[in-house]
Amino acid sequence: MGRSVLKYVRVRDYLRSLVTHELTAGDTIPSERLLCEQFGVSRMTVRQAVDALVVEGLLDREQGRGTFVAPTKVDLEVRLASFGEEMQRRGMEPSSVVLSAEVVAATPDIADALDILPGERVFSLHRVRLADGEPMAIEQSWLSSQLVPGLFDGGVPESIYGELRRRGIEPDWGEDTVSATEVDAGDAELLGVPAGRAVLRLARRTFAGETACVYSRSTYRADRYVLWVPLRAPKRPLTPRRTASEPTAEPATTEVLA
Repeated sequence: MGRSVLKYVRVRDYLRSLVTHELTAGDTIPSERLLCEQFGVSRMTVRQAVDALVVEGLLDREQGRGTFVAPTKVDLEVRLASFGEEMQRRGMEPSSVVLSAEVVAATPDIADALDILPGERVFSLHRVRLADGEPMAIEQSWLSSQLVPGLFDGGVPESIYGELRRRGIEPDWGEDTVSATEVDAGDAELLGVPAGRAVLRLARRTFAGETACVYSRSTYRADRYVLWVPLRAPKRPLTPRRTASEPTAEPATTEVLA
C-alpha cells in the first residue's frame, strides 16, 4: 500500500472516530487547514477522506456553509411492521400529515397488486410520515373497499395495520421490492430535502393468509435510513409475486415474514 494511501486512510479513520464518538449531528468537522497540519498531508488527501465519509452518509457537505456531521440514520429493517410501530420501537414519536384520503377506481397495476379487477373501488391514502416532527417518508397505500368497507367513515385510521387487526384481518406476511433513485421536486419539498437527493423507494404487498390486503409505495429519505436485511437459508424456494408495476428483472428478492 502506497504512503499516500496510508495517509488518506489515517485521516479518514480519524474523522470516522471523531464523528461516531465525539461529535453530534450538525457539528462541524475540523477545517482542512487544521487537518493538513495535524497529519502532515495535502488538502487533496483531506478532501478525499472527507469525500469518502460523505459517500458513507456520515458527513453532509453544504455549499457555502461547510461540512457537518450527518443525522443518525434509522435502520430500515425489512420486516412486516407499520411505520408507527417501527418508530416507536426506536423511541421516536410517529405522526402523519394526510395529503389525500379518497375512494378511487383501481388502475391495472393497483388491481394486480391487490388481486382484484381493474376499475374496482379502492381506498387510497397518501401521507407524509414523520418521526419526532421531522419528515422521514412519503407513503401511498391502497386497500380494497370490499375488504374494509367504510374505512374512512370515522376519519383516517392512525394505523392501517391496527385497523385491519381490529376488523379481524391479521397481516402475517408480505413481500417488498426496494430500489434507489433520486427524488423529484414535488417529493423533495414534502421531505424537506433538495431535489435530486438520493431516496429509497419501497413497494410492499401485505397479505393476511392468501388475501392481499394492502399495497403500498413508500419513498424514504436515504440520508436518514440504512437498509438492514437479516438473512437466513431458505427452507423452500422464494418466489416473488410480481406486480405489473415492478421491473422485469431484479438482483435480489427478500420475502418478509412476520
